[in-house]
Amino acid sequence: MTRDDYGVWEIFLPNNADGSSAIPHGSRVKIRMDTPSGVKDSISAWIKFSVQAPGEIPFNGIYYDPPEEEKYVFQHPQPKRPESLRIYESHIGMSSPEPKINSYANFRDEVLPRIKRLGYNAVQIMAIQEHSYYASFGYHVTNFFAPSSRFGTPEDLKSLIDRAHELGLLVLMDIVHSHSSNNTLDGLNGFDGTDTHYFHGGPRGHHWMWDSRLFNYGSWEVLRFLLSNARWWLEEYKFDGFRFDGVTSMMYTHHGLQMTFTGNYGEYFGFATDVDAVVYLMLVNDLIHGLYPDAVSIGEDVSGMPTFCIPVPDGGVGFDYRLHMAVADKWIELLKQSDESWKMGDIVHTLTNRRWLEKCVTYAESHDQALVGDKTIAFWLMDKDMYDFMALDRPSTPRIDRGIALHKMIRLVTMGLGGEGYLNFMGNEFGHPEWIDFPRGPQTLPTGKVLPGNNNSYDKCRRRFDLGDADFLRYRGMQEFDQAMQHLEEKYGFMTSEHQYVSRKHEEDKVIIFERGDLVFVFNFHWSNSFFDYRVGCSKPGKYKVALDSDDALFGGFSRLDHDVDYFTTEHPHDNRPRSFSVYTPSRTAVVYALTE
Repeated sequence: MTRDDYGVWEIFLPNNADGSSAIPHGSRVKIRMDTPSGVKDSISAWIKFSVQAPGEIPFNGIYYDPPEEEKYVFQHPQPKRPESLRIYESHIGMSSPEPKINSYANFRDEVLPRIKRLGYNAVQIMAIQEHSYYASFGYHVTNFFAPSSRFGTPEDLKSLIDRAHELGLLVLMDIVHSHSSNNTLDGLNGFDGTDTHYFHGGPRGHHWMWDSRLFNYGSWEVLRFLLSNARWWLEEYKFDGFRFDGVTSMMYTHHGLQMTFTGNYGEYFGFATDVDAVVYLMLVNDLIHGLYPDAVSIGEDVSGMPTFCIPVPDGGVGFDYRLHMAVADKWIELLKQSDESWKMGDIVHTLTNRRWLEKCVTYAESHDQALVGDKTIAFWLMDKDMYDFMALDRPSTPRIDRGIALHKMIRLVTMGLGGEGYLNFMGNEFGHPEWIDFPRGPQTLPTGKVLPGNNNSYDKCRRRFDLGDADFLRYRGMQEFDQAMQHLEEKYGFMTSEHQYVSRKHEEDKVIIFERGDLVFVFNFHWSNSFFDYRVGCSKPGKYKVALDSDDALFGGFSRLDHDVDYFTTEHPHDNRPRSFSVYTPSRTAVVYALTE
């Protein structure tokens, strides 16, 4: 091979005399390099497919160039970007109710129609880029240009994306450009026998918490590699955009670890900022929007970097949305406290604390909370009662009643006030009772301590969609509520409405009232007090009707509200609003009133 001016090794192999490729499609290929640290076998950095043979540990690079008749041809146009993003975050491998690694084909046929029915308009897929270690959740990438072979072939993935487009769903990819696996056999680490080929040398090139390698974004060739990678997924696979993982870690040399951001500009524009990485983010957003103006770009940033969502030509980093990560942390903080301690003003402040005109994707709980050792919101609320008292033919418990009521309220208030987009990790819409435990064997730590495994079992690495569908379980009501909430947003577009106003956050009553568009949201977080003739301020005159009621029997509630009642406004100012109407607000309920005429 020859080495070019930028450090890239390459070789050109002309076609055979009959026009066929010098390397047959499906051949195993590797690069053997005589490096400063000895002879080393590597998988090509740009490999398009990589598989792990049964019984083997290392992956094999595959020369992937199928004949024309085997290539998948896209049939359906990519959908237009919706005003409001309602994202269903999913992982292909664990998307089956059965204890196995699910396939692209099964996800296409079984899960995509479910996502559509639930009312989401985008699916965000994790763990697409090839990763040797399944339990890394896809975040320790080894082959950046190869879709994971555990779930099927590249053609299967294209077929999945095309089917999603047919259903009108955007397909977003959870892309990892923030770090790389430190695997030297399958990945980029030590590719040419040195520590610095794609990465910074020394401590700066190692992420101490993630145990992974960190890119040198000042290197011309690293920029080309990553920019090409972003374009590859958009062009070859027709992804509709990306959720960039670990952006906070990229933008600061301290990676946002052990660091509290207060909003002081010195924290954002100081010597701790990795300017090369911020420039890379500007470049990749410019490339994405320059080639595909409709593509969606979401950045996972906890720091609140100013200009994050300002377009690159205006001097910004160029993302379309910031992932609003503080909300999920706030819910965990509150769920550790008693109901009496919840501060309504604190909830509203966290949900609305974002920069002017910066679009945010919000979520009530993250996918990490579903992992073994952590707790989802449903588990914080109901704990082990979920295993014994979710059948409708058995009496409930106070903990279950409280849990189901608050699960619905938390999701609706997060969607109602938290941003212009909403994200849910698969299974959480119905309060999935089991955590995720990837198959693993026993592990010996450097200290000599042995961590027991789970016998490489897939029993806890699946999603029990059958529980959400079972009409004899209480999970069904939670799923029905999430579906109704998504369809309400589809009908009214309240997440992106111009008009939004919080008129009440009452600490004694535990009530939050706000307007978005033509809707008025009334939340009563009080554990025992229901209020009759409770006055609700509003701006628009006319007749209001109940559009969504978390207490509906369909959603596992107690049906304390009559949905046939009309609510007429009076010219009676209340809570700084010019008009108002009176309602009955039962304890632990969320009700949305819609202006009908």
